[in-house]
Amino acid sequence: MINRTLIRQKVVQQTYAFYQNGTHKLDLVEKDLFYSLSKSYDLYLYMLELMVELNHIAERTFITATNRYNRLHDGTAPSPRFINNQFIAQLEKNRQLRDFAENQKKTWANEEDYVRRLYKRLTESEVYKEWMDCTDESDYEEDKRLWRRIYMKVIVADEELDHLLEEKSLFWNDDRFIVDSFVIKTIKSFEKKHGAEQPLLPEYSDDDGAEFARRLLRSSLLSADTYRAMISKSLRNWDIDRLALMDLYIMQTALAEMLSFSQIPISVTINEYVDIAKYYSTPQSASYINGMLDAIARRLIDEGKLKKEMGKALQPTPEENADTLEGEELKD
Repeated sequence: MINRTLIRQKVVQQTYAFYQNGTHKLDLVEKDLFYSLSKSYDLYLYMLELMVELNHIAERTFITATNRYNRLHDGTAPSPRFINNQFIAQLEKNRQLRDFAENQKKTWANEEDYVRRLYKRLTESEVYKEWMDCTDESDYEEDKRLWRRIYMKVIVADEELDHLLEEKSLFWNDDRFIVDSFVIKTIKSFEKKHGAEQPLLPEYSDDDGAEFARRLLRSSLLSADTYRAMISKSLRNWDIDRLALMDLYIMQTALAEMLSFSQIPISVTINEYVDIAKYYSTPQSASYINGMLDAIARRLIDEGKLKKEMGKALQPTPEENADTLEGEELKD
């Protein structure tokens, strides 16, 4: 699940922390980096658990309503259509998710009040109403599609959830968007035949993810003077000390990647760090960083210090980019 887009974001954060905290102890910063990444994976599993807990509330609500109807015979008998969902039943039994809940002691049971409020908002949504109004019998694929829509239209949009997660972990503040995209991807990947053994996404999206994170962080910090000299050389009538600190750290990390990973195209590196600038720095930073990195890369190529071609301003490849909530992977 942890892909290079998320790793880049975390390395920039830890580069910032390295200088701002004043410890200058690389081993501690590296430890914090991997702890932060592991917390992102925890959030991924925790969000899958939220869907299971919503279904638990739905089941208890249905039982209560059924008992009331059996006593009073008042109104219409409650429909089990929502809780008779094959996907959510499979997710509830998922062995990896159960191990996480039991071993990490992370559960939504202590947040029942919030989950009940979220369930109420769910039952008031058009997604839920359309589902309950339908009289056709659903199949497994339709059941999956329902929960994809619930996640995108109800859970992702829930502002109270943002505040609750922020209180639980400072590491989760900036991870929601990427984690949400992978939860949706996970729902789509489920197959009925796998039952409780359905594989969830691995902690790292590729085998060398952890090594990429370690090398990028170390290169960014250990060769900082070299990268800053490159940046300073490209400044015109401006001192490097007057740069916004986050802009400096973003460019420093981008140059570390550009010069340390020969297989990653320059255009991919520039695009990725421009996106980071859009989120973490000033409104003007993205275009400024884009221009600076482009100019530095071209000069390094001319000087023979960078053995890559500039190429076109391409979008990141699938391996370099997370799925997004607007992407094809996540459409209804």
